[in-house]
Amino acid sequence: MFRDYFKFIVPVLILIGLLVIGTLGYMIIDNYSLMNAFYMTVITMGTVGYLEVEPLSDAGRMFTAFLIITSIGTFAYAVTRITKFVIDGELNEFFRKSKLNESINKLENHVIICGYGRNGRQAAHVLKKQNKRFVVIESNPTVTSTLNHKFSELIITGDATQDHILMEAGILKAKALITTLPEDSANVFIVLSARNLNPKLTIISRASDDGSDAKLKIAGANNVIMPDKVGGAHMASLVMNPDVMEFLDHISAQSEGSITLEEVSCEMVPDNLKVKSLHELSIRNVSGANIVGFKTVDGKYIINPSPDTNIDQRSKLFVLGSPEQILKLKELLAGK
Repeated sequence: MFRDYFKFIVPVLILIGLLVIGTLGYMIIDNYSLMNAFYMTVITMGTVGYLEVEPLSDAGRMFTAFLIITSIGTFAYAVTRITKFVIDGELNEFFRKSKLNESINKLENHVIICGYGRNGRQAAHVLKKQNKRFVVIESNPTVTSTLNHKFSELIITGDATQDHILMEAGILKAKALITTLPEDSANVFIVLSARNLNPKLTIISRASDDGSDAKLKIAGANNVIMPDKVGGAHMASLVMNPDVMEFLDHISAQSEGSITLEEVSCEMVPDNLKVKSLHELSIRNVSGANIVGFKTVDGKYIINPSPDTNIDQRSKLFVLGSPEQILKLKELLAGK
């Protein structure tokens, strides 16, 4: 961004500098008025060949010669650069990047998607349905120029393996990063960089080779997805339990319905609710949401937890319900 700004501002500063030097020179050397000095500077820099507005002294003529020699190259360079900046679309790109940076600076807890292939598009599709803000980083300008999603201003054309691109995407304030590049080595590099820049970031990475799974987790990925394995397992499950899988698809993030399955963290639970069980909280009666799963503080999963299960700030609930019911549950756990 600064480089683009520099490319535009330098020729403008050169023109302003020449005008100021010329105007002051004529005012000091030959006591020109401000208007006459400025006009004399402009016709000299433009080499239009008009007569002097007032008689020049020898010193004034020497200064005029110096100004002509100096301005021939610099004036032509400045005008050429400014014209190229406008005609080649660099000015529009400059303002587009300014708008992009302004939009990203306002974001918090957003998701960064690295790569906009099949997996990246699917991730964006789900996030868009959930009205979750996300930033797309794609190195192919042909792809980014045709992108048209709900948050179309949040698209960065660049290499996600570069730290400054991740910073431009707002990684310091992001909630999660999804990297879907086809090369596992590039995904490892992105995971390493992202984890170093934001240790609290949730990172999900794609992997193609079996051996890359462990490497990506060592690099800092929270979860590693192998699309081929996931797709094959899903198809096999559709053979064994077709109705169950269709039901899960219906309530997943891909569903168009109003009922969703969502995880709810208990980290905001006040002290007076820590000792209470699910039964004492009366979650079903108060919010209408159903608790279908529970993650303990040591990472164990409990399916359909019993009513006497006690909650903890480090535990998580898996809740089935409408967005309104889940919101009421979160308010209940926050003590509101």
